[in-house]
Amino acid sequence: MKKILTQIAFALGSLLLATTAQAQDADRSITKVAGDVYRFQNNFHFSLVTVTDDGVVVVDPINSGAATWLKENLSQITDKPITHLIYSHSHGDHASGGSDLGADTVIAQANAPETIDGVKPTLRFDDTKTLEVGGKTFEMTWLGEGHGEDMIAVVVRPENVAFITDVAAPKRLPYQTMPSSSVDAWIDQVKKVQTLDFEIFAPAHGNVGVKADTDDVLKYMETLRAEVLAGLKAGKSVEELQASVTLDDYKDWIQYDAWRPLNVKGMAEYLIKAGKVN
Repeated sequence: MKKILTQIAFALGSLLLATTAQAQDADRSITKVAGDVYRFQNNFHFSLVTVTDDGVVVVDPINSGAATWLKENLSQITDKPITHLIYSHSHGDHASGGSDLGADTVIAQANAPETIDGVKPTLRFDDTKTLEVGGKTFEMTWLGEGHGEDMIAVVVRPENVAFITDVAAPKRLPYQTMPSSSVDAWIDQVKKVQTLDFEIFAPAHGNVGVKADTDDVLKYMETLRAEVLAGLKAGKSVEELQASVTLDDYKDWIQYDAWRPLNVKGMAEYLIKAGKVN
C-alpha cells in the first residue's frame, strides 16, 4: 500500500511539475498597437488591452494563467486597474479565466451563455453597443451566427483599432477544418466586419494588419468555396480535392502548408452536409 501511495504521489508531483513548466514556457508579452491600445500575447492567442483615464478595458481573458499574468504585469503600461472585461465570444480558448481579471463590468453578446467559465456578464446587448470609458469609445457589433453564435467585433476609438477574433486574420488561413461553423454564415461574418469603420486590424491570432486585409480574407474563403464546390460537383473525392485545390495565391500566408488541406476538407464536409453539392 505504501508503494502504491508513493507511486501516486510521484505521478501527481510529475503532473504538477509539467503543468508549472508549461505555464513558465508560455510566450507572453504586451505590445503597443496604437495610442493607448495594446495587444497581450499568450502563445498563439491575443487579447486587446486599452488604457483609459478611468481604468483598463480588456477584450478576452484567454485563460486563467494568461489572465493572472496580464493582471500582474499591467504595470508595464499603466498603474490603473482592470475595470471592464468584454468577451469577443464564449469559446473556451479565448473566454476562460475571466474571474482572474477582477473587472466589475463584464460585457457579452445576448447569445452568450448565462455564465462564461463561471463569470456572469453584467451587461448584454443584441446587435450593437457603444461604451464610453475614460475618454475612449468601444463600439461593439454582433457579427451574426457563423463561427460561434455570440461573436462580436470591437472597435476602439480614437485609435480606430478593430479587434477581430477567429473570424478573420491578416494573411492567415482559417483554423484547420473550420470546425463548429456554418461556413457560409462565417463568410457573412467577414462581410459584416467589412462594413465597420476602422483602420488597424488587430486579430486574436496572427499579425496586426489593416482593414483592406479583410478583402483578402473574403476572397480566400470565396475562392476556396468555389473551387471545392466545383470539384465536388465533378465527382472528386476529398483526397483528390486536397491535392488539386492548391490556392497558390496564398502560399505566403501563415499556416498555408499545415492548414490548406484541412481547409479544403472542412469546406468539402460543410458543402456536402449542407446539401450544396446537388
